Amino acid sequence: MVARNAEARLQELAIALPPPPTPFGAYVEAIQCGSLLFLSGMLPVVGHDPIFLGRVGEELAVLQGYDAARTACLSGLAAARSHLGPLNRIRSIAKLGVYIAAPGDFREHPKVADGASELLRDVFGAERVPPRVVLGVSSIPLGMPVEIELVLEIEP
Repeated sequence: MVARNAEARLQELAIALPPPPTPFGAYVEAIQCGSLLFLSGMLPVVGHDPIFLGRVGEELAVLQGYDAARTACLSGLAAARSHLGPLNRIRSIAKLGVYIAAPGDFREHPKVADGASELLRDVFGAERVPPRVVLGVSSIPLGMPVEIELVLEIEP
């Protein structure tokens, strides 16, 4: 099965990927194991500049959390493109993890996570919407509100 033409969809949707992220520490952004590409946790940054800071449900509203998840997912796609070349090599999204810094009584996690899920749906098609794990956590590195985890199945 050939993946939907992700590169053409990005153009149709007028989505420009940010520069690929670079590590904030001693790790790599992506590693390929067989037909799987594992990405490090992606943050809502462009370069090393945070676009969003704070916890969703406190300093940030749900819509800002949604935008932060989308921004982090765009960084993930940029990291994948940097490693793979064209995103058309992505056969499926095996896993999406969305970690949201929020207070203990926050209940809108799915609405925030949809920022990443809907981006992936729009780029890869509804048939490629991934399974996901969404968790609320007390903090995320560097004070950011969201961290995205992606595992991608790729064509050789």
